[in-house]
Parts: sequence; structure tokens; C-alpha cells
Amino acid sequence: MVRVLLVDDEPFIVQGLKVMLEGQSVNCEVVGEASNGKEALEFLKQREVDLVFADIKMPVMTGLELLETIRTEKISDAYFVILSGYSDFQYAQQALRYDCMDYVLKPVKHEELERILEQVEKLNREKEEQEEKEQHWEQAVFLRNILTVLSGETDSGVLQYLRDSLPFSGAFRYVEIEAEAPENREKPEWRKSLCKACQEIAGDKWKKCCFVDVSPDTGTNGVGILLSSEMVKEHGKTEQEYLRDMLRELKETYGLQAAVYVGCEAREMEELAKSRRTAVMVKSLSVFREPQKILWYEREQEKYQPEEAVLCKDVLDALIHAVEANETETIAQKVAELYRRMGNMGMNSQMIDMNLHYLLFGLVHLAVQQDDKVSQEEVFSMIRNNAFDLHTMRGSRSHLEQFVREYAEYLVQLRRKGSRGVLAEVEREVSRRYPENLTLKEMSRKFYVNSAYLGQIFKKKHGISFKEYLNNYRVEQAAELLLRTDKKIYEIAEEVGYHDLDYFINRFIAVKGCTPSKFRKKSREKDI
Repeated sequence: MVRVLLVDDEPFIVQGLKVMLEGQSVNCEVVGEASNGKEALEFLKQREVDLVFADIKMPVMTGLELLETIRTEKISDAYFVILSGYSDFQYAQQALRYDCMDYVLKPVKHEELERILEQVEKLNREKEEQEEKEQHWEQAVFLRNILTVLSGETDSGVLQYLRDSLPFSGAFRYVEIEAEAPENREKPEWRKSLCKACQEIAGDKWKKCCFVDVSPDTGTNGVGILLSSEMVKEHGKTEQEYLRDMLRELKETYGLQAAVYVGCEAREMEELAKSRRTAVMVKSLSVFREPQKILWYEREQEKYQPEEAVLCKDVLDALIHAVEANETETIAQKVAELYRRMGNMGMNSQMIDMNLHYLLFGLVHLAVQQDDKVSQEEVFSMIRNNAFDLHTMRGSRSHLEQFVREYAEYLVQLRRKGSRGVLAEVEREVSRRYPENLTLKEMSRKFYVNSAYLGQIFKKKHGISFKEYLNNYRVEQAAELLLRTDKKIYEIAEEVGYHDLDYFINRFIAVKGCTPSKFRKKSREKDI
């Protein structure tokens, strides 16, 4: 459909053009009429059109003045055709200077009008195809970058790209939406349909915040939404109201029965992965309680933190720690102590459930704290499939002990698989950033690994501490510069990360057995 605006101070000319346009084979619609350029200008500020036919001479504002104004002030990029009864080349020159499509003499011929409409239709079609290609490419780039950050990557360039691409700057949450797919629908196709429905509900401005999340590290395969404070405020709602209304619209408009899992609040893009992991965690915990449409991380955390009067917190915390360290004897002792304590306190089934919920919440937290190469969804599935039900665990010490023993061993196996990946990431980080003041603590934060555990596996692989490894790497880079360049010793020291020349020389001697100057001299003597 080609939308047309007619601008002429002679009504019979406008009516004649309308009749001619109605008889064209190209689908078009006259969306507006104006008797001078000023009226047309006001119309174009309010409405979008594809094509303007404007008389060259009109009172108040001429066609040429209208064309110049909308181009210089960037009011409209509509195709423009000048109509004139004067075959004056000077007019045509002026019109072409401001990107006029054509200059047509009155009376307008039917064939000429059809040619112009066909040209506009073709150009519009080509523009739409190009825009679709660009949108598809932009969406692919955006999705690749956001999935990278969701998996725990904190590359500054990727983070800045997301900050620039997303339509918000304040606090936000990762929200996972899942809807059961009908038996006759493939999951990938179904997720795309769910994502499209969420985007339509969110609106054009926020549609980029809704995306299909297929991430191997947690097994998430639903639709992710970055729910920002700005988004809900713009809709005049609270977060709870926004999500509740979205679920209702998914059901009423799209026939989708969905559930929502809401992660913790994030204030920086670097916290996105954590927010997503807590949403997945809430989803995992949902199997231990009555089904609900919306589950919030913070609210679930509060429910799993009952008053200490009915909570054997010291015993449970010790048991969780024993599971993390895979201390089988301590596990058996603490399970026995837990059941003994609950019995002595005369706890009813509800109180026992609160203690078991606290334990499960702690065990799920152990999964969240694994490094980003470990499949957390796999861990959550293990808990769901092997924890039995609360009724069984409530009355059977042996069942609980068996479960936590198996879970502790399972975590060990996952760490072994995951540690290889995180060590490689740390080594890559050293190779890229060795001149900086890198620390084991920073590496543990970046790759979501306990610093003590990271230090242990690093030393086990390399036989030296992280600090020694970093120093040795810097010395090797300095040795390369000594051989390949004529830079001064202090310049090389600065370049590889040492700001104290004496300390650099001492470190170099410790690794290479001689001073940097002697190392360079010996190497060059060998080359002669």
C-alpha cells in the first residue's frame, strides 16, 4: 500500500488526481490533502506518507519550499514529485537538489502516474527487505552477545554493546517464562512463538528485552525477559502487576498457560548472569512446593529462612558445608544429629519440612556457586530426581543420608569436569592481561569459583601458586622483548607489569638465573 499526500491550491486538480489514483493497478491510498505547503508541512509532522504530489506554485508556501523544509529539517523522507504547468528547467534543478523523485508537467498523464507509483512500490519493497535483513542481523548479533554474558563472560566490549543496545539503564531482573508446548509442536518453533507473543505484549520499545534463551550452562530453554524498572514504570505498574498481566494476556490472547521465574535484582550488566542463575534456581525449587504462576527469588529465599526457633540452623549449615567438602563421616554425623535434634524438639511435620526446605535451598545454592562451565540444570535435575519427596525424607534418616552423600560425590565429579574449563579461562586471562595487577581473588569473582578452591586446583595443575605463575609469565614475556627489541630494561619492566625496577630484576634472576642485561648480552653473543 502506497500512502499518498496531495498538495495543490486548485481543488479540481486534487480531485482529478484522486480519481486517477483510484484507477491505478498499484494499491495506493490518498491519506491526506492540503491546499498549500504549510498545511502539508503540519500534516507530515503528524502522519507518515510514502509519496507527496505537490504543486510548484501555491500561496503561503510553495511546493519547492515545502520540499526544502522537510528535507533540511528531516521531517519526512517520503518520495516527492513536483507538479507544474511550467516547463522551466530551473525549477527541476532546484527540486532535484533536495532529493525530488520526479518533476511532472500538468496535466498529469495516466501512464506517467502509474510509472511513478510502480517505482515507489518497488523502492518501498526493496527498503522493507533491506530493513528486515538488517533487523535479522542485528537480532542475531544481540542474541549472541547476551547469551555470552548470560554464561558468565564479562568482556568489557560485549557489556558495553549490551548497555548501548538495551532501552534501559536502571535496575533490572532476568525473568524466565515457560509454557508447555503441545505434543504436535516442536520445541524450537514453540519457543519462538512464545517469544513473539511476549514481544508483542511488551511493545516495540521493549521487544529486544524478550529473547529465546538456549544456554548450555544451565539448560535454560524458555524465553528470557530483562524486566527493568523503567519498563514497568512506563506501563504504570509494579513488577508483580506487570508479570501478572502478561500471564493473563498470554492465556487470553494467545492461549498459552505459562509460569514465571524471577531472578534477583541486578544493577549492572555484569550481574546479569547471577540474576539468570537465581531464576533457574527458583525454577528448580518449585518442584518442592505447591505450583505457582510467579516465583520470586527473594521471596522464596525468605520462605526458606524460617525463624531460628524452629530451625536447626547450626546443624544444617554444618551439613551443607560437609556436602560441599564431600566429608562422608561428617555427613553421617550431621544427618543423625539433625534427626535427633528434631525429635528432641518434638517437631511436627510442618516444622520438619521447614528444616528440609532450608537444606534443599542450601544444596541448590551450592549448584549456583559452581563455575560457569558446570551444567547447573544437570545439578538441579539430580536434586529433583533423587531427593525423593519431603514425606519420605521427613521420616527416613537413611534416605536423607544416602541422598546428600550421592549429591556430595556428584558435585565432586562436576567440579572435576568444570575445573578444566575454568583453569583454561584463567590461563587465557593471564595471557591477555598479564601487565595488570591480576589477583586470584579477582579471577575467582570473574569466573564464579571459590578463591580457595581455585587456588588449590591451579596449584595442583601447575605446581606453583597463581602469583608465581603470573610472575613467571611476565618474566617470559620480558625475555622475549629483550631478544626481539632494543628497548631499555626499565621500559620492558613497565611493559610487562613491573613498576619497581629492582623487584623486576630480582624476579628475572629468580626465573632465568641472571640479570636482564646479561640475558640479552648472552643471547646476542650466541647469534654472532
